[in-house]
Amino acid sequence: MLKRWRWTIARKLALAITAIVLLCLGTMAWVTNLSLQRGFVSYLNQLQTQDLDQLRVLLEQRYRREGNFEWLRGRPRVLGDLVAEMQPQLQADAADPRPPRGRPEGRRGPPPADGPPGYGRPAPPPRPRADPPPNRHDPVGFLSRISIVDADGRNLIGPPDFPPGIERDIKVDGQVVGRMRLLPLRQASGSDASAAGFLRDQLRNIVLLACALLGLAILAAIWLARHLLRPVAALRDVTAQLARGEFAARAPLLSRDELAELALHVNAMAEALQASEQQRRQQLADVSHELRTPLSVIRGEIEALQDGIRQADPQALASLHAEVLHLNQLVDDLHQLTMADAGDLQYDWQVVELAPLLQPLLLRYQSRARDRGLDLSWQLAPQPLRVRADAGRLTQVLINLLENSLRYTDSGGQIVLTLQLLGAQAEITLEDTAPGVPAGALGQLFERLYRVDAARTRERGGSGLGLAICRALVQAHGGEISASASVLGGVRMQLRLPLCKGS
Repeated sequence: MLKRWRWTIARKLALAITAIVLLCLGTMAWVTNLSLQRGFVSYLNQLQTQDLDQLRVLLEQRYRREGNFEWLRGRPRVLGDLVAEMQPQLQADAADPRPPRGRPEGRRGPPPADGPPGYGRPAPPPRPRADPPPNRHDPVGFLSRISIVDADGRNLIGPPDFPPGIERDIKVDGQVVGRMRLLPLRQASGSDASAAGFLRDQLRNIVLLACALLGLAILAAIWLARHLLRPVAALRDVTAQLARGEFAARAPLLSRDELAELALHVNAMAEALQASEQQRRQQLADVSHELRTPLSVIRGEIEALQDGIRQADPQALASLHAEVLHLNQLVDDLHQLTMADAGDLQYDWQVVELAPLLQPLLLRYQSRARDRGLDLSWQLAPQPLRVRADAGRLTQVLINLLENSLRYTDSGGQIVLTLQLLGAQAEITLEDTAPGVPAGALGQLFERLYRVDAARTRERGGSGLGLAICRALVQAHGGEISASASVLGGVRMQLRLPLCKGS
């Protein structure tokens, strides 16, 4: 079965280039042909102007012999006899439109013996001539385009209303005895077979050259289209692989133009998709592990109760209740992260002053810290710092940070919270004492389900989702949160929020 024809980009590009070249060649051929015809007609008119000068010299010689123009009045045959004396040169001009060699232009006839000033030698006797063939006599209509009048303006040859053209005065002894007028040629196609043949030959050569150039242009357009679109074909294959889920595919860099930039963007997208897929699989594995642990404990407790190995006393029920709470907290955290990723978390935006928001929360956690053998202190900025926030979501962020410090700081340590103004932002800093976090793990604390096994294990609480939720909520407030090593020996959490305008 034949493959269905498609208008690919390569074919469209080749067709567009071919059309442009065809238009250019056609225009060039038309302009060249027009210019050739006009130039050739102009050249013929220059030659006939020289012939007109020769005829003027012959008329002046005859006038000297006759004394007047009565011998010419109304007798075009006599004028034809005069033209016949220069007919060999006229025929040569019509047969070969090139300028004669070996003779200055404008001096193509034999100079008269007693012509106008500038002619210094007598004219040779007229050469015997053979009658030209009927179809070569007056080949360009020279006689039919001549008009002659005498000194009084009376018509000698040609119609009285002869149109304007190339004019020459007929002078004898410095006195004007008549005037000649030659109607210029307008086109050469019908004037002479040799001239028309010459133009046809030139036009044929132009057309053949244009066809040859068009063929070369078509071949060059096809090659150029295929060469330019090679990177497109490579990108098409790579995107097809990405659509099938093959995220390891990469586009080759075959050029240094915009297509190369597109290939770099496609490769960056492929890397992001590959990283996202790996992260998704890792998260699924981590979530499965987190859910499996409390479910296994609950299942073991229930089976022990069913088998009578353990009594249904308050201690057993409290253990089951703790595992259910842990499982419920994990599900709630996952739900919040999913809602944050989808942008479906609801916020109650209002102007919140940070110091009054922090004060009761710190007082409540101070007693809890004392119970764990920790010293919680704080220092709040004296000036009011107002931010646009959801007070409930912001409180959730602060609770998560304080819970982490309480949970992972060794007994006897301290926790310090600072609220201060930093440019156009409010900065909340929470620092604690040992144990700290390895420098290589600080950048991963906000990743989902991440734990530092050495110091922050599950036995000390937490599912690894609290800091990820904090980052999502802070980013929704237009702020940023980061972790670094604290001078106290533990972790330093920095939370920055933009202040309301005018604060």
